Parts: sequence; C-alpha cells; structure tokens
Amino acid sequence: MNEKERMLSGRLYHSLKMNDGQWERSRGVLKKFNDMPFEQAKERMELLRGIFGQMGEDVYIEPPFYCDKGGQIHIGDHFYANTGFLALDEAKVTIGNHVMLGPRVCIYTACHPVDALIRNMHLEFAKPVTIGDDVWVGGNVVINPGVTIGSNVVIGSGSVVTKDIPDGVIAAGNPCRVIRKITDEDRRYWQEQADEYFADEDVREK
Repeated sequence: MNEKERMLSGRLYHSLKMNDGQWERSRGVLKKFNDMPFEQAKERMELLRGIFGQMGEDVYIEPPFYCDKGGQIHIGDHFYANTGFLALDEAKVTIGNHVMLGPRVCIYTACHPVDALIRNMHLEFAKPVTIGDDVWVGGNVVINPGVTIGSNVVIGSGSVVTKDIPDGVIAAGNPCRVIRKITDEDRRYWQEQADEYFADEDVREK
C-alpha cells in the first residue's frame, strides 16, 4: 500500500510523505476562496466544487473556510456552514442533506498515537466522520474522528462530540451526551410558530 491507500484504510501512514498533490492544490484554492469578495459567492462555491469529492445543490460555506485536502469531503443538498468551518479530511467526511453548521465548527478525522515515540515519527491514522440528514450543529462544536451523528439531530454549541449520536435527539456537552429526544410536542410547537409566521401579511410572499 502507498501512503494514501494506508491513510484511507485507517492504517498508520507518514504525514510528511503524502505526495498526491491534494494538499498543495487545496491550499491554492482556499486562498482564492477566502480572498474573494462577498459579491462573488457563486464563483467561490464553484472553486470548492472543484476540490470536493462531492457537493450537492444549494451549498453555501461562509469564508473563511479551511480543509486539508477537500477530496474526502462529500456534502449533500441544502448545506450551510457559517464562518470559520474547518474540516481535516484525512479520512472521508460525509454530510447529508439539510445540514447547518454554526460558526467555527471543526471536524477532525486525523488521529495521533498516544505513544510519543511513534507520534514523533510523524505517523498518524484517520477515522471517517458521518453526519446524517436534517442536522443542526451549533457554534464552536468539535466533532472528533470516527464519530457518526444520526439524522434529525441538534448538537448544542460548544459541544465536543467523541462518540456516536443516534437519530432524533438533542445532544450537548463536553463530552457530548444525549439530553433528550425530539418529540411530537416539539414538532407541533414549531409548526404552530411557522404557521403564525406565514400568516403574517407583512412577511408573506406576494
């Protein structure tokens, strides 16, 4: 196996011997992306489409944005990330449909040996991160390597997600834990709020 194959398979690889060109290419693209004016939002997103493994429709990422490679990032439709999004995509980062990230969300896939001797050899490994559909991740959340977040989930701001989060829950904390399920009562309440909004003639679409 070469270094990239080892990295993608979850085995130890040498972080300084990766020579597939992804890192160098992403640096140039990200510099352009982060320096472009606000009015060129569409052009900015097309830059990212060129380095991401997959990008769906209606995807918007506020600058500044940083990733390691880009090719391991797979994003579905209707995605929004606020400013300061960081994805260290040594392993695959899979994000579903209708996902929103607050400011300064960090997704890490890179892992380092706890043994200092091995770590100092620049050997590391990577674990994938998966986020399901209909997920809201609050600001300053850290999602650690190997984590899967289910669908219809809310992650509270400032959380550090170290273990899998199931479908249909609100979770928060350091480490992040399930607080409660999202219930039919929640859905009824928010449907009532939405109905009131759309009934307001001042905001109704003409």
